[in-house]
Amino acid sequence: MSPMSPTSPMWQPHKERELTAVSADGTRIHVEVHGEEGRPAVVLAHGWTCSIRFWAAQLADLAADHRVIVYDQRGHGRSAMPAGHSAGYSAGYSTDALADDLEAVLAATLEPGERAVLAGHSMGGMTLMAAARRPGLREHAAAVLLCSTGSSRLVPEALLVPMRPGRTRTWINRRILGSRAPLGPVTPLSRRILRYGTMGPGAAPDRVARCARIVHACPRPVRVAWAHVLGTLDLDAEVRELRVPTAVIVGSADRLTPPARARALAAALPERAGPTGLTELTGVGHMTPVEAPEAVIGAIRSLVGMYLGEKEDVA
Repeated sequence: MSPMSPTSPMWQPHKERELTAVSADGTRIHVEVHGEEGRPAVVLAHGWTCSIRFWAAQLADLAADHRVIVYDQRGHGRSAMPAGHSAGYSAGYSTDALADDLEAVLAATLEPGERAVLAGHSMGGMTLMAAARRPGLREHAAAVLLCSTGSSRLVPEALLVPMRPGRTRTWINRRILGSRAPLGPVTPLSRRILRYGTMGPGAAPDRVARCARIVHACPRPVRVAWAHVLGTLDLDAEVRELRVPTAVIVGSADRLTPPARARALAAALPERAGPTGLTELTGVGHMTPVEAPEAVIGAIRSLVGMYLGEKEDVA
């Protein structure tokens, strides 16, 4: 594997600039802007336990002819933990905080009235849903891509154990997702566990290893704090307020946000959001941007072409 490959642990994308966005509660959010000024803008929001590095393939492709804005969710990567973190797992962790952070990032990187395509994976998609009513999203979002995400019932409908739906499966799912056990170093066993829970059966070993390194780097208190938020997630009302063109992508082998949740999400989007589409990727698990990078890149480019007035094959 070449060190210049986006899948290499040594790979670092070229950054035009780094900055810090300050959220409503004072939490400092690490932001990077890749690509040249004046290009069509794309904003990428990663999911639970991940970081900017999760978008390596998308950055490598899109930054050639777009201005790509990426940021670490609070507590992840190089972003700070919220000021109230030490007071308990709930302090500073909420879907409102996710929306606050996104608004801060948009205000820090986009000109007034400037439009962008916004893409979110898993908790990143929930971030976009949580911000549906926010002035910042309504001002800046030309279109939205929701990857491997859901708006509610994540714990009851997760397929982490081969059991019929019900209280027992929900209890086990909650215990797994909210576990306070340390993940420890990446090992062959931990890679197998991560592959089973979050990726499709045909996921390439190097992509599994890459996801494992990213997930294991997330601080345990942050992982647990966000697990509590996701365990009680209910953004159904916010989905109905997402008034921009929205596409949805899900893997057929997604155990964390199964296709049934994506179908419900697509069905709940308001008609005034414009043409929407649901794409199911056969054999792909939850980590769609890493497992099927070309599909995610293609969906983003398609939205840029349709809603930012640029051709999909901009050179």
